[in-house]
Amino acid sequence: MATNAGQSFADGGQVLQVYKMNWSKQIFDNLSSLWGKFDPKSILRWGLRGCAAMFSAACLGLIMAALILDAAVWTFGRDLPSHENLANYEPPIISRIFSAEGRLLDEFAKERRLFSPVEEIPPLVRNAFISAEDKNFFLHSGYDPLGMVKAVVQAMAGERLRGASTITQQVMKNFLLSNDRSVERKIREILLASRLERTLSKDQILELYLNEIFLGQSSYGVTAAAQTYFNKSLDELNVEEAAYLAALPKAPSRYHPVRHSSLAVWRRNFVINEMVENGYISGDEGEQAKLAELRTVMSGDFASFKSTMPPRDYFTDEIRRQLATTFGEEEFFAGGLTIRATIDEELQATAGEALRAGLEKYDRGRSGKWTGTGLVVDGDLLGDEREWRTALSSFELPRDIPGWERALVVELTAEGAVIGIEGQLDGSRGLIPNSDVSWVRKPEGRGKVELASDFLKLGEIVFAEQTESEGENHWTLKQFPEVQGAFMAMDVNSGRVLAMHGGFSYGQSVFNRASQADRQPGSAFKPFVYAAALDSGYTPATIVIDAPIERVTDGRVWRPKNSSNQFYGLVPLRTGIELSRNLMTIRLAEDVGMETVAEYAETFGVYDRMDPYLANSLGSQETTLSRIVAGYAMFANGGERVFPTLVDRVQDRYGRTLFRHDQRLCLDCDRQYLVEGAIPQIFSYRTRVIDPITAYQMTAMMQGVVERGTASRTVQPGVPVAGKTGTTNDSRDAWFVGFTPDLVAGCYIGYDEPRSLGRNAYGSNLCGPVFNEFIIEAVKKYGSSDFQPPEGGVFVAIDRLTGQPILDNPSSANSGQTIDEFFRYGTEPVSGRIRVVDGGFALASDLIFDTALSENVDIDENPADDSMPDDQSQLIRGSLESLSSGGLY
Repeated sequence: MATNAGQSFADGGQVLQVYKMNWSKQIFDNLSSLWGKFDPKSILRWGLRGCAAMFSAACLGLIMAALILDAAVWTFGRDLPSHENLANYEPPIISRIFSAEGRLLDEFAKERRLFSPVEEIPPLVRNAFISAEDKNFFLHSGYDPLGMVKAVVQAMAGERLRGASTITQQVMKNFLLSNDRSVERKIREILLASRLERTLSKDQILELYLNEIFLGQSSYGVTAAAQTYFNKSLDELNVEEAAYLAALPKAPSRYHPVRHSSLAVWRRNFVINEMVENGYISGDEGEQAKLAELRTVMSGDFASFKSTMPPRDYFTDEIRRQLATTFGEEEFFAGGLTIRATIDEELQATAGEALRAGLEKYDRGRSGKWTGTGLVVDGDLLGDEREWRTALSSFELPRDIPGWERALVVELTAEGAVIGIEGQLDGSRGLIPNSDVSWVRKPEGRGKVELASDFLKLGEIVFAEQTESEGENHWTLKQFPEVQGAFMAMDVNSGRVLAMHGGFSYGQSVFNRASQADRQPGSAFKPFVYAAALDSGYTPATIVIDAPIERVTDGRVWRPKNSSNQFYGLVPLRTGIELSRNLMTIRLAEDVGMETVAEYAETFGVYDRMDPYLANSLGSQETTLSRIVAGYAMFANGGERVFPTLVDRVQDRYGRTLFRHDQRLCLDCDRQYLVEGAIPQIFSYRTRVIDPITAYQMTAMMQGVVERGTASRTVQPGVPVAGKTGTTNDSRDAWFVGFTPDLVAGCYIGYDEPRSLGRNAYGSNLCGPVFNEFIIEAVKKYGSSDFQPPEGGVFVAIDRLTGQPILDNPSSANSGQTIDEFFRYGTEPVSGRIRVVDGGFALASDLIFDTALSENVDIDENPADDSMPDDQSQLIRGSLESLSSGGLY
């Protein structure tokens, strides 16, 4: 069985072998037979026909593709935005304010961008961005097909979808298209990019890109970003810094230098590798740059550019307010204006210190109310210094008061309040002693506190200032006063505003009370009434009756009164200004005519339109401090119109002058040579507001206000100064405005919601010291001189109490009341003749006048001083020729 089986298997193998041979032979025979049936020429024809068919199909496909592409171009390109305007594109850039010395004071912008022409951008920065964003930038025609293919391959491989956008495409997206991720937007982007490449050069496209790109931290463009991240200019950047900036366009927040420092370094090093690969830097430079730490402003390695700028204050914000109105907000915030301010930084600081000192003095002395910040840290945090310091720094509180530090009450002891000071991380503590808080009144009633614990709470956030006299650990408690005020100073000849403060703290309140707050000027308005009278034929020696007035209007009786409720009878015009006599001013205004007074006030710019009501002669119509100060400047400069300005010059982004305040003409500046010792002649077109003699007479009378009148006790600068106090009804506003021959300055103090400042609160004792502190420092810097009289007048020695010439009354020469008064030629006083003005108001037959006057009277400050000792009094001498019932004679 086994043998048969083996034999059968062998036979089967032979049969299979024979079958294979027969099958192969049959296939060969069939192929040979088939080949014999074909003609070689037929085969060639068949091949040619196939090629022709394939070529036709390919051509048809190309034609169809071209038609489809053309249709797509027509479809997506028919409503494309115009790219040609980019040739003249002006990106929105920062408007900057500089001091007269060229120091950067402030910046205003919707997008923080500083424009740099491409030729001013260093090659290192350009090459870094090209390496990071578009290494083939100088080779392609707007789009990169190879880059697109790579992006598609990566997407098909499941990797993160990449944009594959060239720099040109990014310019189109940033300027003319949206940021949506769609095929349609991509096609439109490519179409626009190819067109832009035919319109602008590569350098022009790169300039647009590097100035437009957003790089985080509110910075647009490489110039602003270099300043924001490194506080450097572009030419100061090193390789690693330029590479970091180039790493940001992908995702600025993702590569934050502090929050995501590892990612930021990885991306920066990627850019550095690309720069090496593209041949922009050497391998050694690249390796050294990659090893460098990422040092930025955010990580505290560089000071912020803002640290070199003063905090924003009322001056620069007022410039913003005015120029945004003049040029429009779009031009101001995006036009790249260069603004040269008139500010004197030293005087600005002096003015701020003086105003704050005056407001604090009132707050501590007259108010005594503790208001504090109203903020308290949770007591559970006090046990962990790190926790309470974090909580303290999280509160938004003003930081613009020099010397003030934010602090936290961490302990209340028998000695006072122990405080932790923000920023002092060494664990040291400060002490606010009980003696420092003795000014605080008890909240529940009268009397003052004895201990800091009587009103302070644990965890309360306060302001404190270190005191030098008490030792380094002793601090004084500070708070923002409820009372507010304003201060302004300007050059009387040019109108250049040198200092302006609109309140105690800009950080606390941005409302500018110097230019925006309409307040009653009170007696500070009186000089304009007296100027109208002097121009109408009155003299400083004209006698005006200081006596009660009564008038019935609409069935109501109006009885104005003097601050002291006393009357001096027949006194010269000068006395009305020096002692701020209300009733004399009303009689004078009635006699001159309120229409004339209103016209003068409008001419001086105090009002756009003044209502001719008699009460307005006492300053009851509201105006601003800046208007009053500008009006006083015209007395100081001899009666010529001057417009206050905070800006000397405004230039656009190309340096073209858009505004220049100084319109004077230099008649010799175009000459190559001048005669030895000669100076260029300056010609001014300034309009004359009042006669120069009137201006000088008003100045002389207001000098009397400072020397022996209502401001004599508080304004003592030691140089010739003229000015006027002002206090409104119920002491709601306190004013003082004064000037030297070169500078004018004014102050007002009052609550934002007008209410009484309290008894004995006057312009003399509230604003007088503020002005005095400022003007002393200003004179140190600018100097001072005597007020110079104009031509056309003569000095006459008179008795200031009677207005009579001293030569005709020799006994008055030794009375101490003699002054040299300036008169127009022909208006000098004549002995025995007294010009009297009553304004048309009736007098009671039994009226008794108090004729006692003193050279030290201060009506506004202390009404009790009206009663003077007999040995200082001087009686009115001379005969009354007539009594006016309305006219002057």
